[in-house]
Amino acid sequence: MSPETRQQPEDAPESIHAHPGTLRGYLTGFGLAAILTIIPFALVMGHAVQNRFLLIFLVLALGAAQIVIHIVYFLHLDTRSEGGWNMLAFIFTVVLVVIVLGASIWVMYEENANMMATPSTAMRSTLPGS
Repeated sequence: MSPETRQQPEDAPESIHAHPGTLRGYLTGFGLAAILTIIPFALVMGHAVQNRFLLIFLVLALGAAQIVIHIVYFLHLDTRSEGGWNMLAFIFTVVLVVIVLGASIWVMYEENANMMATPSTAMRSTLPGS
């Protein structure tokens, strides 16, 4: 039986048998990723934005957009693949990473703030009667 005449099971989801990607899709993803790399580089090297916080926000926003482009065009992760379970697993992973990174940064900040002695607190602890 040739692959052209083979019938798919009627109960099988379409996304299992979907083609993983096309040359046009990969080239579109590559073009968008290249543009989203060149723009922040030009913003930083050309000193186009004078406000430092706005520049950092723009670079991070363009980086987040590039992550989405990679996920959609190269990883082919969407709500249709595997009945949405791939997307759910991805969202769960992102939530866990954000929690772990956020908690780690918070703990390190608090430890640094509590462990660093200022000159006035260091002098008080060495004075008699304190």
